[in-house]
Parts: sequence; structure tokens; C-alpha cells
Amino acid sequence: MDHSRAPVLEALAEFRRRGDVVFGPPGHRQGRGVDPRVAEILGIDVFRSDVLTLNGLDDRRQSQDVLGQAQELMADAVGAEQAFFSTCGSSLSVKTAMLAVAGPGEKLLLSRNAHKSVIAGVIVNGVEPVWVHPRFDTERHLAHPPEPGDVRDRLRAHPDAKGMLLITPTEWGTCADIRGVAQVCHEAGVPLIVDEAWGAHLPFHPDLPPWGMDAEADLVVTSVHKMGSAVEQSSVFHLQYDRVAPEVLKQREDLLGTTSASSLVYASLDGWRRQMAEQGHALLEAALRRAGRIRETVAGLPGLRPMGQEVVEEGLAASFDPLKLVIDVRDLDISGMQAAEWLRAERHVDVGGSDTCRISASVTHADDDETERVLLDALRALVDAAGSFERRPPVHLPPPGALELEQAMLPREAFFAPVDHVPAERAAGRVAAETISPYPPGVPAVAPGEVITEKVIDYLRTGADHGVLIPDASDPSVRVLRVVARP
Repeated sequence: MDHSRAPVLEALAEFRRRGDVVFGPPGHRQGRGVDPRVAEILGIDVFRSDVLTLNGLDDRRQSQDVLGQAQELMADAVGAEQAFFSTCGSSLSVKTAMLAVAGPGEKLLLSRNAHKSVIAGVIVNGVEPVWVHPRFDTERHLAHPPEPGDVRDRLRAHPDAKGMLLITPTEWGTCADIRGVAQVCHEAGVPLIVDEAWGAHLPFHPDLPPWGMDAEADLVVTSVHKMGSAVEQSSVFHLQYDRVAPEVLKQREDLLGTTSASSLVYASLDGWRRQMAEQGHALLEAALRRAGRIRETVAGLPGLRPMGQEVVEEGLAASFDPLKLVIDVRDLDISGMQAAEWLRAERHVDVGGSDTCRISASVTHADDDETERVLLDALRALVDAAGSFERRPPVHLPPPGALELEQAMLPREAFFAPVDHVPAERAAGRVAAETISPYPPGVPAVAPGEVITEKVIDYLRTGADHGVLIPDASDPSVRVLRVVARP
């Protein structure tokens, strides 16, 4: 296929060349009605390119098939049989993928280190989750993806499960054995969905971890805005084989997705595919060299411990994305949240993630010598300043297994059940009616339907006192919890 083409961008350029005057949405009339103060910040071209796909980029019958051509090019570029663009982010795409495989009341295997959006999907879709617990790294206090054997055990215990949802890479760059998990699923006759939100770049360089389509996954969801060049909310479904019907996926997406898809998302997805198809290897080669150089420099700074290939050598992960710069800061006697807050306030550097132990920064093809210098200078300054940080109360990190809570009710039933609001000190033994997710990375410590324990309360309460954000809890301080009412 001709990857020099970008059908959505070409249609947008033609729309602007014609100078069409549109008497339908969006109401700003391609920028004519935008407040100049808004245009000064966002740029007027954003609004000039904000066009409805129908009767804008294409006609009412979609006879030009602009979006279809762009999706065919995307599928060809990444080795999928089909690709579908989504403009509501992978949070919605994962819900759609789940619903395409398992319906209300049916079982679906899920990695328990899933993002809160997966838990939301369980609640919305009404599926019965069968949790596959991740591998817990005690030294780093980190969850790595589950192994094929873990999936096989759960499928044997639940032979009526309709499929498996695997999250890889994790927020911290550790990756699952996708091929091994896919083979286990296919032996059982069920599809493998991969939430590869952090892996949109993986198809374009051989030194990156295996890409889900190459590793025999059936349905892969990526967030191109995370490691690619598309705008926020840019997501893609990638599909192969016949275990998930394309028309079923389309219908489920139509059920959950917007009817006002953003041309900005479509155009940036289209342009990113062209960029990667034409230049991806060279761009990512430069990014890999840069990431290696940064990691080597950080390793020489006192108190900072970057994570790398050793997690693979220790057998904790199948592979590791070297473009994720994950730095343990505990030797500085501070938390990752403190480090992230200081870097933003004092050096105007925003790292991608942080938790009690570490910070993370993504190195992408967009980085250059200047961003590399800024990051390293900020980290050197952090090392020098850490001794002056105010000491916050410590977070009581739970031991391995303490976050593997008993599932007493289906998440949907618990979420919509009559509730009590109880003080944290009286919540142990009660069934949660809410999702409680320390953020980032947004992996729920408690999901609806799980039995709350003293250890998880202690973890969440001390975390909140330290400064951990828990935005989805009914009480972000976790002093009061929302639980299922007793009969």
C-alpha cells in the first residue's frame, strides 16, 4: 500500500482549499465564532480543522471512504488484518473490546493490575470478572504482568470463560509473554484481548518488545497519544483471526462510542501512521539511543536507581520497554510523589508517573538534545535538593498478596447496591461499593464487590496522608468508605 498517503489529512486539506461554509456543527464555523482569547491560546488552525466527518471530510453516504482508506493503511502498517479508529481514548476502546468478547453475566479473565477503566468496563458491561493476579515484585513493590501458566490455571478453573484481557506493557514498561498467553487462550478456544495502551510504537522497531499482533493476540487496543504523535483520546483497535467478528466489534463500538467523532483525532492518527511507516525505524532508533544514554547517566547519580533489563533477567517480566525511564527514588529518603511534585514546581518538568517508590518518564521520538538536557539537569537538581524535603508520614506498603482481595459480589451488583457510608476503622470485612484507585497509575486497590481488609485500609489511609491522589473514591481522604449495605 502507498504509505505516503494520508487520506484524512488529504480530505481535510481539500475541505480547507474549497472554503466550504458549513451550516451544521460545529457551531464555531471553523473558527469564525471562536473567542479571540481562546484562539490565541489554542491556535485558530485547531478550529479550522475541526470538521464533521460526514458532509465535511466525506459525503453523507461516505462514498469517498476516507476513514476506511486510512484504517486500511493503519492495519497494513502494523501487520493487522483490520484496524478501527476510536476518538474516545483507550478507556472506551477497552470497554468495547470486552463487550465484543463477553456479554452481561458471562465470564472474562482479567489481569488484576488493570487500569480503573477496565473495572468501569466490568461494571458497565456486567461481565463476571475472573481475576488473574500479576506477579508481585517484592523488592521494587511493583506488579508485573501474569504469566501463561497463571492464565492456564484460571481457564482450567473457569472453562466457561469467554476470553482473556491482558494488560501489557504496564505503566512501568514491563511486558507480558503475549505469545505464550495467546497460545494458552487459543488452546482453550477463546480470544486474547491485549490492552496495549502504552505500546502503539512497538510495531515499528525490532529492538522494542513484541507487538501484540505479531505475538498472535486477537484484538489489540493502543493509545497512540501515549507514545505516538496523535492528539489526546486517539485510540485504535487492531484485529486479526476470526475469534472476534469485525461486525460485532463495530456494533459494540457504535453502542459505546460518540456519534460526533473528532476530525482532529482521525487526522492525527492518519498522519502518525504515515510518519511511522516512512520514518519510524530511524526515529525510534534515535529515541532508543537517547533513552540508553539517559539511563546510563541517571544510574551514575547518587540515590537514583533506574529500572531496566534486569527485571527480565530476574524472570519477573518477559520483556521491558527501554523507552520507559523508571527511576526508584527511595534511596533519597523521599517518595516518588514528592519527587514529581518538586520537579514540576521547581524545574517545570512533568514526569509521566509517580508512586510511593518511583517516578517514570517516557522517552519518545519527539525528544531531542534539549529535552534530554532539561530532564538530566532536573534530576541532578533533585538529588541535590532531596535532603531538604519535608519528611512526610510513611506509606504502609502492603505485603505480597495483601491486595488480592476476596470477590464476594459481582462488581456491577455491588456498585449499584444500596450502600452504607462507614468510617475507615469500621470498614474491614465489608463489601466495597466503589472503586478506590491510587493515581497514578490508576490501578484500583479496591474494586466494587471485594471484601475490604485492615491491610488495604492501612495502605490507603497512610497513602492519602502522605499525599497519594485517590480521585475516584467517594472520600479521597479514605476516612469514610462506601460499602454495600447489610440486609
